[in-house]
Amino acid sequence: MNSDQQTISDWFYLYSQDIYNFLVYYTGTRDVEDLVQDVFIKAGRGLGSFQNQSSPKTWLMSIARNIAIDHARKRQTKVSLTALPWQDATLTTPTSDSPEQQVLDSEHKLALYHLINQQKKKFRDVLLLRGIQGLSVSETATILGCKETAVRTNFHRAIKALRSEPNWRELYER
Repeated sequence: MNSDQQTISDWFYLYSQDIYNFLVYYTGTRDVEDLVQDVFIKAGRGLGSFQNQSSPKTWLMSIARNIAIDHARKRQTKVSLTALPWQDATLTTPTSDSPEQQVLDSEHKLALYHLINQQKKKFRDVLLLRGIQGLSVSETATILGCKETAVRTNFHRAIKALRSEPNWRELYER
């Protein structure tokens, strides 16, 4: 195995779950294994162009976003809420909450994602990357190919738009 293959293999081990989760959020389906594979294939082919100006994770997330956009264009489908990552036991952390509380939490998350997916694309992107994935402003800007000020502004406006939704109060004042 050459050094490029080893690098991609190491990155796959470190970041494949984050890429998988992001693609699940972005596409609205858990059937994204092929897309995850495409991300790492494309990264392997383009490794020579990686200039360490961002973290490998940021670079891979940018590739994942572009692959998800291309995939959506090919399928010409809207993001659906039929399968969300917290419905998969492998993506949830064990909890000592009662089954009733777990159901309420799951319904809460489903309602939140429904509200997020109703937002403009630029708001949805920044909410997923900053709010859900927990990426920094800088990482989000790199992935979205925009300035950090645009990320901050869009994130602020996205939160404001969410708060103006009728269901927002019942989601966050429980």
